[in-house]
Amino acid sequence: MKNRTLVKLSNIIGVTAIILLIYWVFIFISISVFGLKIFRENITETFYYSVTGILALMFGALIINVMFNLTRIAEKHNADETTQAKKGIKKNGLLFLLSFPLLLGLLFAGDYLTSRKKEKMLIASAKFIIENNVEKSNRLLNYSFNKNWIKETNETLDIFAKTDKHFPYVMVLVADSIGTTPVYLGFKEFFYSANDSTVPQKKDFIQSTTKAERAYLQKVFLENDDNILFQAKKGTYELFYPYKKNNKKIVLYFSDYQRYGKIGG
Repeated sequence: MKNRTLVKLSNIIGVTAIILLIYWVFIFISISVFGLKIFRENITETFYYSVTGILALMFGALIINVMFNLTRIAEKHNADETTQAKKGIKKNGLLFLLSFPLLLGLLFAGDYLTSRKKEKMLIASAKFIIENNVEKSNRLLNYSFNKNWIKETNETLDIFAKTDKHFPYVMVLVADSIGTTPVYLGFKEFFYSANDSTVPQKKDFIQSTTKAERAYLQKVFLENDDNILFQAKKGTYELFYPYKKNNKKIVLYFSDYQRYGKIGG
């Protein structure tokens, strides 16, 4: 094999290996820093733990070493091609740099698609609860802060949770007050003892919320807003789903966390 052919082959292999390795590191850092959820578990695990990355690093270092040594030899016999080669390197380098914003945009787009799929799943879960458990759902509307309602709500949520092992975490939110202070109480699946004589306290059921969430809940309970609120951040997905009937209203709060995305096989 001629030296010129060997140099070209070494350049192709070396540059390809290094570029792939750089892209791998860029994708890994972007996903980790921004908490992007894109690929399904099997693809993500393969991507994270693939030995190919380590082999590419070792192979790339070796090829770069060989490449520069062969290039020095080749340049002695091909000095006339140096200027043209430099122009090609600059052009390809610019295209290489411009590819990173595009790649980052694709990663965010994948994360967005994952969020939309999760939103549809949570909305479907809320509709399933209401449409397939009309009687139990209507009982949730008859809110009264007492042991009977809390116990019945606990049993209802327990049934919902056991229906499907992949069912998201669900809570019932209601508007109430402690003294003159308006609060939002959250009731979820919890251990309830029939022999427990403790009197429940509203303060133990206060649901911590952000300013934006409180503003949303105020619109739902006080301004009769029926809009759904969906939030997604670093693999945590939350859905506030209002349900009302006969001037009574509750909000079903769903939350779910996933380590992986929804794209891929």
